[in-house]
Amino acid sequence: MGCLAGLGWFILLVAVVNIEAQKKPPIKINSKCLGNLLRVDVSRLGGSFLEVSVLINNSSKILTKSVSSQCGFTIKKDHQGNAVIYASVQNCFARNVDDKAFTTKLGLRLQSDNVVEDEFYLVEETCYYSPWASREIICKPNYMEVSVKKPAPNDYNLPAYPYSDPQKAAEQPRDTGFIITKVVFFTPEERVMQVDEAQRNGYGISSTPTRLVLRSPNPSHETYTKDVAGVPMTVLSTSIIFEKTKLMTQLYAGAACPQAQGGVFFTETSIRWFLPRRIDPLIHSQHFRLLEVNMGVDGRKLEATEMSARNYSLTLDDLYIIVEIPIGAAGCHMKSHALDGQYFTSYMIELMLELLWTEDDTNEHTRYKAFLPVETPLQLQPPQVIDTTVPEEMMFKVLIGPVGFDVMLKNISSPSEVLSLADCIARGFKVFDQMSPNGCSKVYTVEVPFTDHVVGQMKEMGVTIYTLYLTFGFLVLPNHAPFTATAYLRANLEDIAPPSVSGSCGDKNFYVIVKYGTKGFNFQTIMGKRMLTGSLAQQYGIMGNDTHFSLIVPFSEADATVEAVEMSSIKSRLDVTLRYPKTNKTIQVFSLACNFITKLIECFPNGTITAIAIALESVPSLNPRRLTLRNPACGPTYSNDQYAYFVFTANSCGTTRKFLPNMMLYENEISITDELELRKLSHSKEPEFELKVFCYYDINTNQAIGFHTRHRRSEPYADDARGEMQVEMRVALDDSYSVFQRVEDNPITKYLQPLYFEVELMGSYNPKVSLELAYCWATLEEDKMSLPRWNLIVNGCANSTDPHPVIFHSVLPKGRVHYPSNVKRFEVPMFAFAEDKDNLNRQVFVHCEVVICDVRNPVDAACNVQCSDQDNTMKGQKLAVSDYPGFKHVTSGPIIIMSP
Repeated sequence: MGCLAGLGWFILLVAVVNIEAQKKPPIKINSKCLGNLLRVDVSRLGGSFLEVSVLINNSSKILTKSVSSQCGFTIKKDHQGNAVIYASVQNCFARNVDDKAFTTKLGLRLQSDNVVEDEFYLVEETCYYSPWASREIICKPNYMEVSVKKPAPNDYNLPAYPYSDPQKAAEQPRDTGFIITKVVFFTPEERVMQVDEAQRNGYGISSTPTRLVLRSPNPSHETYTKDVAGVPMTVLSTSIIFEKTKLMTQLYAGAACPQAQGGVFFTETSIRWFLPRRIDPLIHSQHFRLLEVNMGVDGRKLEATEMSARNYSLTLDDLYIIVEIPIGAAGCHMKSHALDGQYFTSYMIELMLELLWTEDDTNEHTRYKAFLPVETPLQLQPPQVIDTTVPEEMMFKVLIGPVGFDVMLKNISSPSEVLSLADCIARGFKVFDQMSPNGCSKVYTVEVPFTDHVVGQMKEMGVTIYTLYLTFGFLVLPNHAPFTATAYLRANLEDIAPPSVSGSCGDKNFYVIVKYGTKGFNFQTIMGKRMLTGSLAQQYGIMGNDTHFSLIVPFSEADATVEAVEMSSIKSRLDVTLRYPKTNKTIQVFSLACNFITKLIECFPNGTITAIAIALESVPSLNPRRLTLRNPACGPTYSNDQYAYFVFTANSCGTTRKFLPNMMLYENEISITDELELRKLSHSKEPEFELKVFCYYDINTNQAIGFHTRHRRSEPYADDARGEMQVEMRVALDDSYSVFQRVEDNPITKYLQPLYFEVELMGSYNPKVSLELAYCWATLEEDKMSLPRWNLIVNGCANSTDPHPVIFHSVLPKGRVHYPSNVKRFEVPMFAFAEDKDNLNRQVFVHCEVVICDVRNPVDAACNVQCSDQDNTMKGQKLAVSDYPGFKHVTSGPIIIMSP
């Protein structure tokens, strides 16, 4: 049973390992032909071990160091989990077609402790290389290769290569021509080796259809060092002996390569590589010409534009070819070192020089390609700490670097605690790295919110000071050598208060206070759906100082929204929005809703009933002007987009009565009959509007009046006296009737703009007195009887023959108006005068005849007028009132009408 349990754990462990292997991103492989070399890049190895083998004739051979140097391979691995494989196109295992096409097959096996089975990848690449120079030399860190042209094809026969298939080699017929028997090494003394012995000593010797290839491991016993123009170089000098029956010939093959760091010099900012212009061990003629010089990095030749972009330079003088590159420029690799807790760096780059020369005596070309890996001495390079904090973002932001890709940020500590990266992320820190512009290093970015408890705070003179002290713990891979970097950050943030709005409710008004905030008045205020303009602010009685302004908004204003209507109150809401005009960003949305005690229905003892119907937010399509009582002919006395005001008697407009014990009930209702029917047919979800109107009158109410008498002391007499109505007509700036033209501003100039007139009975405090407009007209002279004459109001109604009739505006009890019956308002479109073009740019005078009425006596002929226009506000019986003796005349003007 225990064995079975153990097996279960084993199976679970394998499953977990396989899952982890599936999560690992796949490696990235890229191959590229670079002239006479093949380059294969393998990245994302992680912690896996890479084994490289070569595949030929259905068999494989692992590329060890000795096999690589003997057969033309170079394998480099770095600390970042990347590998680079170079292969000579003439390597021992390449399939060669006519010395023009070379195919190499590589097997890549990844071994890791975290997976059960190895991963295997096959790479096959064919490189085409032609034409060949007479002699081609490759200098790699682990081998030297020279390829020379043979005098005639098939003249030389080599022993079978020890790593090829022995069975296939035995099946091939032996060439009866020249064969290579010996290799003579000049060290500079002669040393003779048989071909088999040379191959056993690590040399690669092979013959292709047109060329002889000799490859020497680096270092080897048969090479020697020679100083060439002050540059130490490793020299391989050989003579290949060919023999045939009683005949013998030989072919020279040699190479000379700069030694590691040979000819390299460093400054604090640059790397300089000197290569002799004339490499004497390879040149035997005095007539030498250098035809081409190319510079490259990582085996790839660079164009002049790319070299200039990287600030590389390539120059020639009489003795040297000089390469100079800045330390840290693109194409290099940073290697990190930690010594005694301090951070050091060295820069590595693999430079390449490719030369082409000729010797006139032989007229043969030599292509010379030298690779030189360069690593700079260690430099103390403490990571820079750059504070990029923007205080308004409420977050510290710091850059740490540059550091090499072999550096890992392990933890971040403050004076009170040490946090791993996982802890930092859980706390709301942001930690990430990104590549530096030169591609050689990386930079860490760490962001810490001001709200974290590791951040210190203090206030001074309206400024909050935030401080942060951090130590960053780094490790250099793969040895995990530690070093640290510290940062002390400080940010000052002015205490900024945004604009704000607050308010309260009174008996009839909303009281609103808008505070500017610390940035002053840099915002817009929207009341309901309208922008708060200067004239609207004056209408609302604006008052303010350097810190705020206040408004008084009656609950019945258009900017307020009626949410509900109850028996004796109205629930009204005022919405105020603050926003920035440049960004259109909303700062605050404030809503204030209150119940206001209001009499919507009034029942007077004489049987007169008044009712106010108010547009509700829940019925957005309601037009109060179209509301009627039960009798559709009875519309509102005053109406606008918000209200409809009805005045009727208990025995009119479809009012019904009902007898109750000790009282009588009169009922009516306000609605839009035709629209209700249409809404029912359309199945609209919008609620119907219907207002019940009812009045109760006591039947058995007795009123007792007491009095007493006394004798007169004298006979009665009468004093002579005269009474005078004081009526004033003014011109308002707009339809709000809050600001009026002053007398000293006369004459008034208008450019075909509407005129807004208000006629008021001055000094009256009696709500039962009504001011009515009987006639209004306009003349060109101040004399009211002058001609021409434009009739505006006739018999209390708008002139029906005028194509631009006057518009009556309702008057409600708000602001300075306490008794709406004492005031009348109307609007005259200026187009009423535009048809007489000859009289434009002239002044006009507006005259009105008004009459004072008693609202308690609605049957009075002068005070009970009805007009046929449903949108106007005067309804009742239509009577002629021009001869009524109580008329009062008022005049306004002059008004100058200008054409635009």
